[in-house]
Amino acid sequence: MAADGAVLRLEDLGKRYRPDRPPVFEHLELALERGEYLAIMGESGVGKSTLLNLLAGLDEPDAGRVWLEGTDLAALTDDARTLLRRRSVGFVFQAFHVLPYLTVQQNVALPLELLGAPQSQQRERARQMLQAVGLSESARRYPRELSGGEVQRVAIARALIHRPRLVLADEPTGNLDARTAVQTLALLRDQIKENAGAGILITHSRAAADTADRILVLDAAGLKPLVSSA
Repeated sequence: MAADGAVLRLEDLGKRYRPDRPPVFEHLELALERGEYLAIMGESGVGKSTLLNLLAGLDEPDAGRVWLEGTDLAALTDDARTLLRRRSVGFVFQAFHVLPYLTVQQNVALPLELLGAPQSQQRERARQMLQAVGLSESARRYPRELSGGEVQRVAIARALIHRPRLVLADEPTGNLDARTAVQTLALLRDQIKENAGAGILITHSRAAADTADRILVLDAAGLKPLVSSA
């Protein structure tokens, strides 16, 4: 049992979609500690999105275990996994996934609303998070009134509002220009550290990965540290 205090632990994790085909990956081992920000790189089609789904409990492995804060995700019912995800995981996506018919403040507060938090707490935490990402003046605006970089900052604030133990970021700067991408990645890293959580950045970009504490490469044989060509 993984009860060593790691936020996330993978034990001999494997996934395949057809029994007559090679596995997407197998024998993945990983321990992610509190305060750690990790980048996972890999070629297109190697299984980065599949891995992300397993980490979030959105899919089930064919071998091994995913432990989130000492809880074996495979041992939970679908409803229990959903609740754990709402409480303990924050998501930041390349496509942002903000809701166009909600204001910036309402979008940011949505995870707390889903958890049934009081309206006063939702408003106060949304105010705090919007201040942290530099969007205090945009609380009543709608996503269509913001730039791409501002919308991604809304997504980061939303991902962190409930102080998740684990933040999963899937190519979060793929739709941003280089300067805005650098600012967004710095903000994401700083907010993860400030909230005393842990984060995983899934990316194909070495520049993005270099913002993390360490970099691993995913391929069919597993996860291994990036070997620098320098």
